[in-house]
Amino acid sequence: MTYTVPLRDIRFALNALAGLDDVLALPGFEEVTPDLVDAILDENARFVEQAIAPLNRAGDTQPPVLKDGAVATTPGFAQAFKAYAAGGWQGLSHPQDWGGQGLPKLVAAPASENINAASLAFSLCPMLTDGVIEALLTAGTDEQQRKFVPGLISGQWTGTMNLTEPQAGSDLAQVATRAVKQPDGSYRVTGQKIYITYGEHDLADNIIHLVLARTPDGPPGVKGISLFIVPKFLVGDDGAVGARNDVWCASIEHKLGIHGSPTAVLMFGSGHGDVGEGAVGYVVGEENRGLEYMFIMMNAARYAVGQQGIAVSERAYQQALAYARDRVQSRAVEGSSGPVAIARHPDVQRMLLTMRALTEAGRAVSFVAAAAHDRGKHHADAQVRARNMAFYEYLVPVIKGFSTEAALEVTSLGVQVHGGMGFIEETGAAQHYRDARILPIYEGTTAIQANDLVGRKTLRDGGAVAAAAIAAMRDTLAALAAVVAGATSSDGAPKGAWAVLHDHFEAAIGAYEKAVQYVLTHAKDNPRAVFAGSVPYLMLTGLTHGGWQMARAALVCEQHIRDGDSDKFYVQKRATAFFYGAQLLPRVSALSHAVLAGEVIEACGTDGDIA
Repeated sequence: MTYTVPLRDIRFALNALAGLDDVLALPGFEEVTPDLVDAILDENARFVEQAIAPLNRAGDTQPPVLKDGAVATTPGFAQAFKAYAAGGWQGLSHPQDWGGQGLPKLVAAPASENINAASLAFSLCPMLTDGVIEALLTAGTDEQQRKFVPGLISGQWTGTMNLTEPQAGSDLAQVATRAVKQPDGSYRVTGQKIYITYGEHDLADNIIHLVLARTPDGPPGVKGISLFIVPKFLVGDDGAVGARNDVWCASIEHKLGIHGSPTAVLMFGSGHGDVGEGAVGYVVGEENRGLEYMFIMMNAARYAVGQQGIAVSERAYQQALAYARDRVQSRAVEGSSGPVAIARHPDVQRMLLTMRALTEAGRAVSFVAAAAHDRGKHHADAQVRARNMAFYEYLVPVIKGFSTEAALEVTSLGVQVHGGMGFIEETGAAQHYRDARILPIYEGTTAIQANDLVGRKTLRDGGAVAAAAIAAMRDTLAALAAVVAGATSSDGAPKGAWAVLHDHFEAAIGAYEKAVQYVLTHAKDNPRAVFAGSVPYLMLTGLTHGGWQMARAALVCEQHIRDGDSDKFYVQKRATAFFYGAQLLPRVSALSHAVLAGEVIEACGTDGDIA
């Protein structure tokens, strides 16, 4: 199954919803023109469609192989990564001073989505490398940045994040890997890390591991964790790769999905390599602040994983749509002379529209967040920067949690559209479903994202970001009401469709507001009740923000149609927004009821006892 980058919808979301022109006008982006952005999008589409997408199936059926501590990746991956690096894609949004292109996050976001859609397994390597670059540029010393960042941005090297250990899971307070300081200021790192994505591979000349470990005199718990740079090969002052470090791949995981991505068990200090016992490492920043620094990387990765959910959803939707148009079975419910393509059957249309609506809503929210990030970093006004960065940070757990959970629904529907053929591996639909399953777990489970949304993003500011978003949603609601007040929309689209979108969006805003208020009111006196409903709270937040962007999209499309634009895209996009309003926004009210019933949920099971 081929993959086609949805350039039309990407450009619409960038320009009409995320405000690309405003972002390009920010200080620091003077040389980035709309024409340049168009050229980047076109070239990115060409590259991922031709060089990456054909590898997706091979990655699933011919996974990497481990032999004597070395991993040979899927045939074609190494050549594709070299082409990726040569094209400058790794440095798209990183500073020009370090060899990057310094483009807005809003421009890098669609390029990231597209490579994820082309091959989720392949894209994990550059995604994690981006996080290492960002962490080092934020917390690394000048020497560390000079030594490691250029090679990472050029794609000559790649990066990983090493958090989890067999006994720790997501509880990083249990990390036991040790780092002992040496007379020369370096450290010797010993321990085991698991689930290390691209922890060993043959795509690049070196792998720069960021590793959480404890120093002997560090305090217990998360406060005693430090962050270390542990390269696979030591790097000289001149940037040249030298001796093999004592970090070794003991095994690679056999996984449900993303087979093309080697997920390694890494041993630090197992006596391999050329440096003696213990892997040579270099502390990042100050000792005992490792988790703080690692969160820089994790937040970047969480946004990126949310984009992966959108990406695999797009890939699954395209395949399901193509199959539904080709597969002829059963007569039309309104009558037909013979069997028709299943795309004409109402429930298949419902499934396809659900897939499309969730995907396009997720894309819009992710781009709006990227634009907020750019304003938060580059706007001339400090208050505007702070407001936008707070909005971006609020949306990150939503994008990660909601878009990856939505990907499970979308890819499952993709299998269902195929019917029995979807259950057959050769069709390819099942791969998207299997690949998507890891995404709600990666970089913190959905519950961890929901707890973050409640604890750090809602309670910390007393619900200020949520309140500002709700106020802006009501402005969009007023614009919808103005359309409903007219007899019909421009081309005779039923007034009822606009009324349903308006009414369901209004109900969703009210339900969202009640849920926020419940969290603010009860977090102190009954935290278990609040956190029992944290995932429904996250999901209703994602659905409401997605509905907001789809409502905005409908209004923009309506204006184009009124102005006589004959592009069918606007009619189709508006129809998708109507569907979202009719079929998906009603879920918000139900989820809000679940949040408000937190005390009941909490009473069903305490101290590990489930009634």
